[in-house]
Amino acid sequence: MHEEILVALVVILGLGIVSQLVSWWVKLPAILFLLLTGIALGPVSGVIKPDELFGDLLFPMVSLSVAVILFEGSLTLNFRQLQGIQHVVLSIISVGMLVTWGLVAVLTHYLAGFPWSLSWLFGAIMVVTGPTVVVPMLRTIRPNSRISHILRWEGILIDPIGALLAVLVFEYIVAIDEGLHVPHGLMLFGGTMLVGSVAGAFGGWVLGRSLQHYRIPEYLQSPVALV
Repeated sequence: MHEEILVALVVILGLGIVSQLVSWWVKLPAILFLLLTGIALGPVSGVIKPDELFGDLLFPMVSLSVAVILFEGSLTLNFRQLQGIQHVVLSIISVGMLVTWGLVAVLTHYLAGFPWSLSWLFGAIMVVTGPTVVVPMLRTIRPNSRISHILRWEGILIDPIGALLAVLVFEYIVAIDEGLHVPHGLMLFGGTMLVGSVAGAFGGWVLGRSLQHYRIPEYLQSPVALV
């Protein structure tokens, strides 16, 4: 079993690198080749079955990977780039997100025949673009600096917002199906968000002060910041 996991990881990482190289050679976004490779190895051929290989570790691994990608992407953001585009970014991650959510939900319901509950959940998932999609496209397409800054900020900010929206919709659906008291579930989720936000803000403040006063040796700054 351990050998199968090791082989699967090597295959996934190796084909991921190959997909990136092919995208660089043909000057197309890497996400296209990564998606095609993943679909071919997983649902189509069944060569790699993540649920069977990784079991309960699959979700934590994916969550940790997304967190690292978001962290790396956020380090590239510069608040000076927001000058003159803040209203555009705000409109995209608020009004644009709601419009996308509604349109995808309606189209999914009427074209794919999904029930409304799953349609709204699918729409919430699809509002997320994220740095894994935007950054490779920007690297390939190379738009002007204004559009690049807008898309980069939108890609970083919409990821956690879309994830929260998807979780809220999912919790609502589960509560309705199980006959639970919806407000109680929302209050529990809100409490979790509050504790997480306070802990994250406090941790960021402590890390910032520690770095400013050189209380962390230079060779440990990157791993400490990542953790």
